[in-house]
Amino acid sequence: MRNHFCFTATWALSALLIVSACSSSKPVANPKLVVLGHAGSGFFTPISPFNFRPPSSWRGIRHALRLGTDGVEIDLQMSRDSVVMLYHDQELSNSSTGTGCVSQRTAAELTQLRYRGGFPYDLFQKERPVTFDTVLARLSRRPVFPFIHLDLHEDDQCLPAGHQHEKVPLLIRQIARSLRRYRVPMGQVLLITQESSTVALARRAMPGIRIGFEIASDEFAFGLKVAQTEKVHTVVLDADRVTPEQAAQAHAAGLKVVVFGGRSPKDIRRVLATKPDELEVDNPKRLLIMQGRRKG
Repeated sequence: MRNHFCFTATWALSALLIVSACSSSKPVANPKLVVLGHAGSGFFTPISPFNFRPPSSWRGIRHALRLGTDGVEIDLQMSRDSVVMLYHDQELSNSSTGTGCVSQRTAAELTQLRYRGGFPYDLFQKERPVTFDTVLARLSRRPVFPFIHLDLHEDDQCLPAGHQHEKVPLLIRQIARSLRRYRVPMGQVLLITQESSTVALARRAMPGIRIGFEIASDEFAFGLKVAQTEKVHTVVLDADRVTPEQAAQAHAAGLKVVVFGGRSPKDIRRVLATKPDELEVDNPKRLLIMQGRRKG
């Protein structure tokens, strides 16, 4: 009975993967599109693709780059002892063996935690959170430094109300220190913020850095005005809600458009129709195949 179930499940899974592959077999190449892995190479997913790599983990970053992406988007937060860490969620218990927030633990404590995705992901991964410096040191050994999008997690919900952005200036200074230390080309970096107050801080600490202003989908008109007022380079939009009209308005305003998300072939095609300049995708392999940059 068990063997029959396994055979049936395997056949169904194979059929689903074949249908998925066939639906995206035709390339939709845009040679100017910058392809990045979102949070490394995406999030835990059970199928199409099966991804066991935690978001913003070193293994996820390495996998995306080995697939052939131009770079990666990663999430940055600061530990209790002011070390910049890669971690997506604010609450450690959401996806690791820790408790509390990143800001409540030292870097030494954080790097001893293990990511936790549950079954079956943890059968394949034994990742630990890493520091920003560790990632930069490893990337700096590559012949060409990849594009990196730095998504700042500025709103610390574990701090008292009214003080949740207190550590942002220090976070910016620490990021700037690390980029200088590893001689990262500023043209390869996009700093992503949702706060207009962060823009001036970033410009003072990192002259010449590209800044992306993330706009909430239901506040596009307002966010676009803020981006223009702050004279940022780029707007960052959610794949789930971005429209061709929004992207066109941003382009007309002289701004580049970055979109994050998109996993299924259908979702990726819909996002590509908005004509973004850079795409942080949850399924980098599929996008690269659709762009004709990788064989299926």
